[in-house]
Amino acid sequence: MTAKHMDVREVLKRNNIKQVLCAFSDIRGYLMTFSVPAREFIEGNALEDGIGFDGASIRGFKTIEQSDMVWKPDPETLRIVPWINDPIHKTAIIFGDVYEAGGENLADCDPRGFVAKSLQKKLAEEGKSVILGPEIEFFVFENLDPMCLAWDLWTSPNGGAGDSWGPPRVMPKSPELTPGKNFIIRPKEGYFRPPPEDTTVEYRNELVHYLEQMGVIVEYHHHEVATAGQVELDFKPMGLVPAGDAFYIYKFAAKNLAAMRGWIATFMPRPLYLDNASGMHVHQSLWEGEPFKGKNLFADPDDEFGLSQKARYYIGGLLEHAKALTALCCPTVNSYKRLVPGFEAPIYICWSPGNRSALVRVPMYLKKPSAIRIEYRGADPSCNPYLAFTAMIAAGLDGIKKKIDPGDPIMKDVYELSPEEKKELGIGELPTTLRDALDHLASDEVIQKVLGSHIFDSFMSIKIDEWNQYCLYITPWEYMKYMDI
Repeated sequence: MTAKHMDVREVLKRNNIKQVLCAFSDIRGYLMTFSVPAREFIEGNALEDGIGFDGASIRGFKTIEQSDMVWKPDPETLRIVPWINDPIHKTAIIFGDVYEAGGENLADCDPRGFVAKSLQKKLAEEGKSVILGPEIEFFVFENLDPMCLAWDLWTSPNGGAGDSWGPPRVMPKSPELTPGKNFIIRPKEGYFRPPPEDTTVEYRNELVHYLEQMGVIVEYHHHEVATAGQVELDFKPMGLVPAGDAFYIYKFAAKNLAAMRGWIATFMPRPLYLDNASGMHVHQSLWEGEPFKGKNLFADPDDEFGLSQKARYYIGGLLEHAKALTALCCPTVNSYKRLVPGFEAPIYICWSPGNRSALVRVPMYLKKPSAIRIEYRGADPSCNPYLAFTAMIAAGLDGIKKKIDPGDPIMKDVYELSPEEKKELGIGELPTTLRDALDHLASDEVIQKVLGSHIFDSFMSIKIDEWNQYCLYITPWEYMKYMDI
């Protein structure tokens, strides 16, 4: 028994924990959990031996004839679920890795253990580390009826007229307010709006409170650009696997606290028609030694933008692999309804300091060495973070290895450039559909290698099937557009 195992037992006993949520992710990025009575961790061998489960029931993991798998906990990830105080339901959550039957070998279908941990270990062996700071946006709605979607001319009962012409929004429950008539935030005007227009402040405050109790420290939070209900909370940067774990804690807390209010938190990239969508800009930097203690390999105080040559090559790698990365970073059909002009989404493959119209941005708030980083803007919160983060880093490292020149930074608003100007500057575009992105992933050997053959094949199969389902579905828009043809 290790000291870490003793610590887990002590925490569970001291806090009178009754149930432990055992967590991992499937290939698509869905959080998977199952509950184990805490006594199995305190008195039994769950910490050492893990728990067996049916891998055939997890999308993309195993076929039925070889479905026995073992989940083993990572003791460092134990967290008390702080909003559950009932002594019968007192719960902790702990992340783990997935092993093949027998519990000896990591399973090649596990995004956390096989993909993200492997790259993190490889970097550590080279004396390096990465830190990641994702900006995760999402929406909270008071209710959501797919057959009555405001801002959708095709399914709204009044055809988008009158009172129905407005997005789903979270409204206070106060009786003196008439929902839909007070404190309306117009589309694209939600950024940094204060109360009472922003009705999500108390929810965000609660979310920050509980996230910090679970070890996810929030730097700041605010209402986002879209109309009522779009929010963003940014947590302090951390290493590769911890950032993936924090992503899921963030989602887990956001959804549960919204449900406690009778609301719905959704990380669907674009839930609203004709308004801004939710992205996930990922800040990242490469370090020699431990983050913030060693040397930031992206920093060069003599450079006009504070960037080292390694950082520029890293950017070159991101741009080189951007089209393939998009399949992992924007992995849903809905993702590509975000990647369109006019809504601040990155669609052009270029880089720039401080320029939010570029795919890769170099934040210019501070030029001190510890703050130098790059921001990859081509991801959204529907992704599997273990896969997306690892693939981004692999692309950047490939740029350093091959010394890929990113070209000159684009200092203009790329959205305003003519097609001829973009062509002259060598600015390409991200894929416009999930199918296009999958085709690029299928030809990118660097990204395929870091995923491993099993995850690559399973991801492609799942997503091609998803695309085919979408192509076959007849939408309300099609009836409205073509019934009288």
